[in-house]
Amino acid sequence: MLNVHVGLNVTNLENSMEFYKKVFGVDPVKVKKDYAKFLLEQPGLNFTLNQSNKVEGNQVGHFGFQLETEDEVLLHKERLEKEGFFARVEIDTTCCYAVQDKFWVTDPDGNEWEFFYTKADAEVHSKATDECCTASTPTATSSTCCNN
Repeated sequence: MLNVHVGLNVTNLENSMEFYKKVFGVDPVKVKKDYAKFLLEQPGLNFTLNQSNKVEGNQVGHFGFQLETEDEVLLHKERLEKEGFFARVEIDTTCCYAVQDKFWVTDPDGNEWEFFYTKADAEVHSKATDECCTASTPTATSSTCCNN
């Protein structure tokens, strides 16, 4: 077995558990007063939430799921919108030398999650702005991608 492990510090364990239950579509396999653990089979991921008194800034550019088809992107977008999330959508965007369809959701501590499908390679870094692959804000029109 080979699982990627991400340990994320969060300021409100309950809010974060609710967010990730909806994003991952599964309940945590272990919950303690200051900790929750999710195990995902596909993709192989050991994802833990660790209660912290303070989380300053986003120490990670973003997290994401690379999907195999455009239909999968739309399926996850619709699923998460039904859960009440706002999805920032980018269709046919050129970013990081790739043409992609994607959408973004943001967790309670401001961490962005990208769901994307890479359609093709591109010869340019970004057609939109130079903001691609840099820290983004919730209202940014370009993404923080770098994964094709």
